[in-house]
Amino acid sequence: MRVYLLILSLFFCGVSFAQSTISGSVTDAKKESIPGANINVVGESSGASTDFDGSFTLKSSRNLPLTIKITAVGYETKTINVTSASQKINVSLAEERTMLNEIVVSASRTPERVIESPVTIERMGIQDVKNTTAPSFYEGLENLKEVVFNTSSISFKSVNTRGFATVANTRFMQLVDGMDNSSPALNFVLGNLIGLNDLDVASVELLPGASSALYGANAFNGILFMNSKSPFTYQGISTYFKYGQTTQDVAGTNDYVDFGFRGATAFGKHFALKANFNFVRATEWIADDLRSLTGGSIGHEHNQNYDGLNTYGDEVTTFIPNVGQVSRTGYHEKDLNNNKAESVKADFAMHFKPWDNETEIIFQYKLGIGSTIYQGANRYSLKNFFMDQTKIEVKGKNFFARVYMTTEDAGDSYDMRFAGWNINRAAKSDTEWFTNYATAYQYAGAVMGTNADQSANIARSFADYNVLPAAISFIPKPTGLPRFEPGTPQFNTAFANVTSNPNLTEGAKFIDHSKLYHSDVNYNFKDLIKFAEIQVGGSWREYVMNSEGTIFTDYDGPLNYKEYGAYTQLAKKFMDDRLKFTGSIRYDKSQNFKGNVSPRVSFVYSAGESKVHNFRVSYQTGFRNPTTQDQYIGLDLGPFALIGSAPENLDRFTEVRNVSPAGQAAGNPATVEMSGQNAYHNAYTVASVQAFAASSNPKDLVVANIGLVKPEEVQAFEVGYRSVVRDFSIDLNAYYNIYNNFMNTARVISPYYGKVGTDVTNPDVLQSYQALAFGDRRVYQVYTNTSAQITSFGVGAGLSKKVYKDFEVGVSYNYSQFNFDQSKDPGFVAGFNTPKHRIKGSFGNSKLFKNFGFNMNVRWNTAYLWEASFADGIVPENTVFDAQVNYGIPKLKSVIKVGATNIFGKDYIQVIGAGLIGQQWFASWTINP
Repeated sequence: MRVYLLILSLFFCGVSFAQSTISGSVTDAKKESIPGANINVVGESSGASTDFDGSFTLKSSRNLPLTIKITAVGYETKTINVTSASQKINVSLAEERTMLNEIVVSASRTPERVIESPVTIERMGIQDVKNTTAPSFYEGLENLKEVVFNTSSISFKSVNTRGFATVANTRFMQLVDGMDNSSPALNFVLGNLIGLNDLDVASVELLPGASSALYGANAFNGILFMNSKSPFTYQGISTYFKYGQTTQDVAGTNDYVDFGFRGATAFGKHFALKANFNFVRATEWIADDLRSLTGGSIGHEHNQNYDGLNTYGDEVTTFIPNVGQVSRTGYHEKDLNNNKAESVKADFAMHFKPWDNETEIIFQYKLGIGSTIYQGANRYSLKNFFMDQTKIEVKGKNFFARVYMTTEDAGDSYDMRFAGWNINRAAKSDTEWFTNYATAYQYAGAVMGTNADQSANIARSFADYNVLPAAISFIPKPTGLPRFEPGTPQFNTAFANVTSNPNLTEGAKFIDHSKLYHSDVNYNFKDLIKFAEIQVGGSWREYVMNSEGTIFTDYDGPLNYKEYGAYTQLAKKFMDDRLKFTGSIRYDKSQNFKGNVSPRVSFVYSAGESKVHNFRVSYQTGFRNPTTQDQYIGLDLGPFALIGSAPENLDRFTEVRNVSPAGQAAGNPATVEMSGQNAYHNAYTVASVQAFAASSNPKDLVVANIGLVKPEEVQAFEVGYRSVVRDFSIDLNAYYNIYNNFMNTARVISPYYGKVGTDVTNPDVLQSYQALAFGDRRVYQVYTNTSAQITSFGVGAGLSKKVYKDFEVGVSYNYSQFNFDQSKDPGFVAGFNTPKHRIKGSFGNSKLFKNFGFNMNVRWNTAYLWEASFADGIVPENTVFDAQVNYGIPKLKSVIKVGATNIFGKDYIQVIGAGLIGQQWFASWTINP
């Protein structure tokens, strides 16, 4: 807080050392102001931007005369010669009829027009942020034509491009001011938890496809760049306040609050500061899917083995002779967290320009604190989760070098499934509960003559609440306590104890103090080498995993491993600059894997007299290293354990298992020690063990030949066309991807003793059959690669046009499909999780009449299969309509905006197991002088 007070005092008390001051205004052809236009002194890095009414004040260290350049998204660039300090600069910019001339950097790591990009690229600028119909710019990304969102909760949304994505989309990379803001521990992006607030967004660029040739591992299916505003160019204090409400069938109607602040100032040409703050509070989209994962009806009344999708504790189940399979009574997810989402983001940056050139030194610090819900193998309440990033960067006209550190703290986060299990156990152990159930069930039938459902309900009442009908009240009372009902003091005490205990046999808390260190450099030789534009660069990264043994096998201290990479790129134009060739190649090496080479080759040809018909073709490869979880997790989930496949991890994970009385009678010890070696090198497939249990035929058993996980690879072929034809902006693309060594998880069963195999004459093999028959076996989930080759194919088309005056209409269509031979890997789960058909449309006018604009968006997709470790199911077809209107008040330097999402629609879902997405309306007041 003291730092921010100091920053504010500097904003108000700063002294300028500039020698020349230039004032003016920027308007369009209709003499309406253009806010957010950039004004730069040619040959100098100093600049300014227009405020709400189009006016600007530019301070320069140079003496007059000088030349300024005025640019604005959607308008043609203009340069003006300034000869006198009294000269009033009133500039009128002509509108561009296409957005394809916008400048992007991410596609080739060098500035180029969108229309000349060698790969498909999507962009969101300052004006797009203003016009978005979503509550925030990040949520507005869903309206880009290549994007599908996977929504885990109201504040946890992950970007899916080109398929094969769960909520934890580790195949997609997200950079904020050049920093990877994924979790150091689990390597997935936490939405916009530590991203940007709307006031500080300069541009967003999205590459929906393999990008490893320039950006290395994990830029596999796409990469998102979020770039903030420079305090040298965008100065002043801006703020906004949003209030609205969310409505969901389960959660009802609840308040939504969002507040943002940005302050920036430059102290002459050499030093500038900025600070941002953002606070959001809302009620979650509550997950309350009651479908039974074990089949049968919903609820225990007619289904004694009921396991509800969003109830936890009922996964604990056992087979009781003469009764059947029975599960404990679970707790609804909505009773295991407070269903409140909260996010606090802040950042501070100091920018130095020590010399009179474009060299700039940046120190930046970002932090995010929040509470939200994440869905992986289980549903997790991320409570008071904390992440921060610290960066030092030096950049100039043709180079940059940066180093940053990311740290995270899980705070009070916990696993809701384990919370349900262990709150139940705090009242009564599993053994006593099932014994109570069996006793009451059998006495009810024998003494009272009840049917199966009646006996089951009597048994559950006794096991849960120690209550019996009078006819069988002679049954001895349990020693355990009655079930803790949500909201009672007993439940609250048990909940607090369980969620603060990191021992998953008794608690649900997980600990994470992991870190990530990263550095990368790039140099462009375009001023030194003239025959082509050549770049070189490289990166280095170190992961430090520190979960204190609650997630990883870091029981004896933090684990760490390193990665590095280097690349070069050559770009050259031929045929009167009509044909542009770009070739790049990158080498990456991870500590635990062989090195990987990623090439990319692309051609862009500009046809037509004005070079407006741009055809592109590219080939590139991408790869993804196994995540920290894939390599080093060692997590006992009760019914099964997760085992990462790093060679050292197989020995690090150990557990002691109790041998059954039958197994001991056969000459085996009372306990055995199991390790990760058992999971990967001495196990049968789950399906074959199930077949063996039904037939008792050893021929049904299949040895699980599980290889250690290695990087997955993709070969990506893409063609595209961009143009402007009769005021139609056209963007077409098609891609074909070939995936090899696709990462996958598998369930296996390892016997406590004996050696797996099919040789019935081998005593060790026979001993493994005996272990399976006695129930002396352990289920593991392991990380490996499929032998099946997977291909995916997609096409995309985007059209936009101004149809009447300033009305603009846009429409896009995407088709996505994948294929693989299931027979080559019967247990493989693809997890494509992407609709085959998607259509998006927009219609708006930012200048409907003076100071008033509006915009509308509609999204439609076909139904599709969702496959993930938590649950599988069909995501239904849905249509979503969003809209907003905005009104400017120049005298107050303000914009009033009212918007709503999912207008007229029913609650819909994007992730099986997550809450249905309801409706949201909001009103905002933005002050941007």
